[in-house]
Amino acid sequence: MIEVKNLHKSFNGEEVLKGISFVFERGKTNLIIGQSGSGKSVFLKNMLGLFTPEEGVIEYDGKPYDSFTDEERQELRKKIGMVFQGGALFDSMTVEENVMFPLRMFTKMKKKEMKERVMEVLKRVNLVGQNDKMPSEISGGMQKRVSIARGIVNQPRYLFCDEPNSGLDPKTATVIDNLIQEITHEYDITTVIITHDMNSVLEIGENIAFLRDGVLAWKGTKAEIFKTEDEKVTDFVYSSDLFKKVREAQLKGY
Repeated sequence: MIEVKNLHKSFNGEEVLKGISFVFERGKTNLIIGQSGSGKSVFLKNMLGLFTPEEGVIEYDGKPYDSFTDEERQELRKKIGMVFQGGALFDSMTVEENVMFPLRMFTKMKKKEMKERVMEVLKRVNLVGQNDKMPSEISGGMQKRVSIARGIVNQPRYLFCDEPNSGLDPKTATVIDNLIQEITHEYDITTVIITHDMNSVLEIGENIAFLRDGVLAWKGTKAEIFKTEDEKVTDFVYSSDLFKKVREAQLKGY
C-alpha cells in the first residue's frame, strides 16, 4: 500500500500539486486519470522520489519515504517495477537481455538463475520463444509485454505504469490492461497506472484518482465513475459519445 497525505509541489513559484491525499491499495489496479496538465506525471514522480515535495508525506507500507536512509531507499528501489510509456526497451538488447537487466542491476543471481527467472516471466506474458529477438523485430503489443515482464522480473511489491497503452490499437490495449490487472492480483502488488485511456478505466479501474488542476477532484471505482453526477468528472469522462452511451446503459441497469 502507498498512502499520500497532503502533497504539495511547486515549480518556479507555481503550485502544481495542491494538497493531494490518496491511498493506493495493495492487490488492486490504482489509476490516476485527468487532463493534460492536471499534475498526473508530477504526482507519479513524487511517489518515485524523483521530485521532493514542499509539503506532505508519502508512505510505503506505513513508513514515510522522507524518513528512509539511503540504504533503505536503495532497498525500496529494488521492490519497484516500472512499465514506461512507449515500452522504453533497449534497442541494442534482445528480449531476454531487456528482461534480465533489472536482475543484473539489483541482484546477485547467477546467470543460470537469471535465465530461469526470465523464462518464468516471459511465459507469464505469453512470449515464450521470443528470447533472442530484438525489439525492432516484434510488434508494439509484444514490446509492451516485454516491458511488463521486465517490470515484474524482480518480483516487485510496487508496480508503476506510465501510459502503458500508448500507441496501441484498442484490442491490444485491452489485452495489456487485462494482463496488468491479472499480474496485480496474482502477485498481490500495489499497482499505480497513469492513463488518459477511458477504456482502461472501464476495464480495470478498481481504485481511481481523478486529478484536476493539481487537486484530487474525485475518487472511486469504475462502477462509481459511471454513476457520479460530479460535473468535473462527467465533463472529462463523457467527452465521447461512446461513454455517454455506456453511462446511459449503466443508469438503466443494462
